[in-house]
Amino acid sequence: MSLFAFRPAAPASATSRYDAVAEASAALVLKRYSTSFGIASRLLAEPTRTHVRNVYALVRVADEIVDARPPRDPMSQHRLLDALEADVGSALHEGHSANLVVHAFARTARSCSIEPALVTPFFASMRTDLERREHDAESFARYVYGSAEVVGLMCLRTFLVGYPEGRYEALAPGARRLGAAFQKVNFLRDLAEDHQELGRHYFPGLEPDALTDAQRDALLDDIDDDLRAADVAVRGLPPSSRRAVQVAHALFAELSWRLRRTPAAEIARHRVRVPAPVKLRVVTNALVKGDT
Repeated sequence: MSLFAFRPAAPASATSRYDAVAEASAALVLKRYSTSFGIASRLLAEPTRTHVRNVYALVRVADEIVDARPPRDPMSQHRLLDALEADVGSALHEGHSANLVVHAFARTARSCSIEPALVTPFFASMRTDLERREHDAESFARYVYGSAEVVGLMCLRTFLVGYPEGRYEALAPGARRLGAAFQKVNFLRDLAEDHQELGRHYFPGLEPDALTDAQRDALLDDIDDDLRAADVAVRGLPPSSRRAVQVAHALFAELSWRLRRTPAAEIARHRVRVPAPVKLRVVTNALVKGDT
């Protein structure tokens, strides 16, 4: 039997205490780790909000294994990641895990048809972080797909529960572009940290210490192309999720704008942030725009 053999969820019933604790744990992970996604997720209708939190929490737990600070023994990190992947595979099949975050994710995956074909590439990309320090164009595309695009597709599955499969197929390319844009913005924002603390060079052919304004602009042109393509798909989302995704899109577009106006030499040394008051303005504007 495949590690990720998939057994459909049992008929819905009253949420058990354990399920509720697992979902509360996932919500806490999102609250503590991400301001931007935390803001956006609060605009989601239930049960979509809980499902997205459950997806995000698993992603964060895997990230914590591979991005450990100070760095752990790579073999230890491999063992932890392998154990987490095996636990997820078992939970997808059985519907239960002793790991609260995995349990919450499995509930969402089984309820929202998040197939193993989306989970496997995610763990493959996480494992790449333990094995590869620099990327070429092919490995970079593969990494972005597994680490970000499939997460966008997982979220899309949660948005479209009850909708025909054709709706998912139509919006999937935009969900992938949005996930890729978010990831690449993060790579540029975290350029100094990834290089100095983790020894990673994500962008092919780019030396982080020697980033030029021209290279910065080329990267941001690609990111902004992704954001524009994704914006079309966002408009096709159901009302229960559209406003939240519009807010997330706007927050990352603001970060892209700020990166473009930051000297490359500064990006290579410091993390660029969107101040809290600006985030509030961006969220308000996105909500007003979404309501017109």
